[in-house]
Amino acid sequence: MELPADVVVLGIFVADTTYQAHRLPHMGETLIGSSFHLSPGGKGSNQAVASARSLAKTHIITKLGDDSFSEMALNLWKNSGVISEAMKVTGKSTGAAFVFLSEKTGDNAIIVSPGDAVGEICSEFIQTKKEIIQNSKVLITQLEQPLEAAVLALKIAKSSGVITILNPAPAMRLPAEIFTLCDYITPNEVEAEQLSGICVDSIESAKLAAEKFCQMGVKNSIITLGEQGAYFHNLKISVHIPAFKAGKTKETTGAGDAFNGAFAAALARGESGLAAVKVGCAAAAISVTRQGTSDSMPLLSEVELLLKTHLGERE
Repeated sequence: MELPADVVVLGIFVADTTYQAHRLPHMGETLIGSSFHLSPGGKGSNQAVASARSLAKTHIITKLGDDSFSEMALNLWKNSGVISEAMKVTGKSTGAAFVFLSEKTGDNAIIVSPGDAVGEICSEFIQTKKEIIQNSKVLITQLEQPLEAAVLALKIAKSSGVITILNPAPAMRLPAEIFTLCDYITPNEVEAEQLSGICVDSIESAKLAAEKFCQMGVKNSIITLGEQGAYFHNLKISVHIPAFKAGKTKETTGAGDAFNGAFAAALARGESGLAAVKVGCAAAAISVTRQGTSDSMPLLSEVELLLKTHLGERE
C-alpha cells in the first residue's frame, strides 16, 4: 500500500507553447519572434514538480486527455518523482497554454486553454481521492480546474487537519466560505487586488491586502511580489520578506509555482510559516534564472545553498 503523501496537489497539466519576442502583436498584426519552446506546464503540475524536487512525497490529482500532451505529463511526473493520481478521459483533450515572453525583461503574459478533460474534474472525482487527501500533510490547489472541485478538496483537507493552501490563480469571484478553508492563501499582486479590492503597488498596500484576507477568514496571507519578494501576515506576525538574488533573470513564468511548491514542501517538513515563505522566495529566485516552467523548478539542495548564502545577513 502507498505510504501517505507529504503534499497533495489538485491542479492541471498543460503544454506550454512559449513565444519570445520584443512585444506582443497588436490585433491583426504578425510579428517575427526570436524563439519558440514547447514544454510541460500548468500551475498544479509545476507546483507538484517543485514540491517533489524539494524532496516532499508529492501526489497530483487531475484529469488528462488521451493525446500526446498527456504522455508528456506522465513522463514529466515519472522523471520528477511525482506520484500521478491522474485519470485519462477518452475522447477529451489535455490543456495547452500560449506564453508570451518579453525579450527585454523576461516577463510574461499567458493564455491558458485548460482542455476539456479538465472540465470533468468534479466533486464525484474528488470523492474518489478523499483518502489520499485525508492522509496527507499539506493540500495545495489553484483555480485552473473547476471551482467546485477545489472547494471540496479544501473541505476534506480542512476537516482532516491537513494544512490547506489556496493559490488563487487565475483570480475569479469566489464564495466567502473558501477563505475560511484556507490555512494559507498565496495570491500575486494582481490576484490580491482582484480578490481584496485593494490595489497592491507597494509594500504598504500589500500589507493592507494581506490584512483584508485575514479579515475574510484566511489564517495566513502571503502576497507574492515578484522582484520585491513576498509579504506574510497573520494575527501574530506581519513582515515583508525581500527577494533573493540568484542570478540574471531569464524568464519569470514559473516563479509563482516554484514558490508555492517549495513552500508547500517546507510546511510538510514542519517548517514555520515564515521559514517556509523564505524557502519559497529562494526557490522562486532560482527559477527565474532559467528558461521554461517545470524545467526551472530548483532542487532542495539549491534552495538550501541560496538560503545559507544570503539569509543570515537578513536575520
